[in-house]
Amino acid sequence: MIGLAYLAALLVSLGGLALLDRAHRLAFWSDWRRSALCVGIGVVAFLAWDGAGLALGIFARGDSPHMTGLLLAPELPVEEAFFLALLCYLALLAWRWFERTAEERAR
Repeated sequence: MIGLAYLAALLVSLGGLALLDRAHRLAFWSDWRRSALCVGIGVVAFLAWDGAGLALGIFARGDSPHMTGLLLAPELPVEEAFFLALLCYLALLAWRWFERTAEERAR
């Protein structure tokens, strides 16, 4: 059970971001296609970055009892994809919030 702690924390965090998004209609509840594209491109780009770092020996998977042990590729844990989705979603929400705040101030 402890092996799922990190993944569970990531999923709870993503759920929290989704609730904030829904409440303020910032991204997915405003334009789900554009938001999915934005987050998807970010995740793919960061996974490519991770892949390059792993291939060059710059990155390595650390062992932790809190991770599932499931790998997307050698040395690339499945939790990394969820972490990257969280990172990209958070960045998108922050951008949209700052953009909306700037628009409101301009009026």
